[in-house]
Amino acid sequence: MSDEHIHQSFETRAIHAGNTADPLTGAVVPPIYQVSTYKQDGVGGLRGGYEYSRSANPTRTALEENLAALEGGRRGLAFASGLAAEDCLLRTLLAPGDHVVIPNDAYGGTFRLFAKVVQRWGVDFSVADTSDVESVRGAVNDRTKAIWVETPSNPLLGITDIPAVAAVARAAGAKLVVDNTFASPYLQQPLALGADVVVHSLTKYMGGHSDVVGGALVTADEALGEELAYHQNAMGAVAGPFDSWIVLRGIKTLAVRMDRHSENAGKVAEMLTQHPKVTQVLYPGLPEHPGHEIAAKQMKAFGGMISFRVAGGEEAAVAVCNRAKLFTLGESLGGVESLIEHPGRMTHASVAGSALEVPADLVRLSVGIENVEDLLADLRQALG
Repeated sequence: MSDEHIHQSFETRAIHAGNTADPLTGAVVPPIYQVSTYKQDGVGGLRGGYEYSRSANPTRTALEENLAALEGGRRGLAFASGLAAEDCLLRTLLAPGDHVVIPNDAYGGTFRLFAKVVQRWGVDFSVADTSDVESVRGAVNDRTKAIWVETPSNPLLGITDIPAVAAVARAAGAKLVVDNTFASPYLQQPLALGADVVVHSLTKYMGGHSDVVGGALVTADEALGEELAYHQNAMGAVAGPFDSWIVLRGIKTLAVRMDRHSENAGKVAEMLTQHPKVTQVLYPGLPEHPGHEIAAKQMKAFGGMISFRVAGGEEAAVAVCNRAKLFTLGESLGGVESLIEHPGRMTHASVAGSALEVPADLVRLSVGIENVEDLLADLRQALG
């Protein structure tokens, strides 16, 4: 993060970090540098260090500076997708023979990356309940190089005590990686709590409008940042200039959107706890949630994601998804519009039969920023 932004509030950084006025025209929004290569002033005479847009692009640079500022890191890197960011991180940190601790509740694509791609490369992993520090400690061995955490987790909304797990990672000589996608840096800043690397799917709350795919890594360690940047360039799955511009635009309203997402989700969760056809509501903002106290300490608010279980089993859960009208049936999350899905058949089908398999009666909501009374009415009719 630039020293210029250290003492600024989050909302100010979201709008101004990386977003310097164009020096040629004074345009207050950074241009989309839709270009592949750059004129050199003599051999090796690069202007601003730009030579080829896989290596660096001014629009992507603006986004990467913004990401670092928002997470309180020294280096931010933007990728073509969240999984591209994860792949770069894993191939930077790990080598054949290494071991990783992963959560028992995680995005299905992350599990697929470990189980079907990274494991074939000779990297082993163990599954732990990351909401239980002793479970994490027990999964660590002398080959562990990374501990991977999602908090809140996807789709069961589990909460991990980041400082406590960071202590376990330090004792093991491992890096703590925190997927901060569900919270966003507005609600939670893992680097300040002891994490080594933060992962984002920029597709979700950071972009915020369901119109872009992207991923990010942010680290507070300069040396690790340089190593990640080397691999980013060598592997090439970078964010394009237009996608970078779209995410930058979305981030400017991140704070106000997350406030509304959290407010709406709290009201939806409260309604669901009182509905006779709902057997369990998973939302860290509820006092009865097992991770509520930790979430209250390390999060500014509780976010817009809710999962709940339905009486009647899998078919009843699927029927709720199909009856929803205002909640759009679709994968992904974090947009201004509300989404509903059945994780077991959709986003988490890849974990079926594994330690990460999700309950068949589970429904996941991404609560948008519409009028909450309309959202409540839609859920009531969908539940029947």
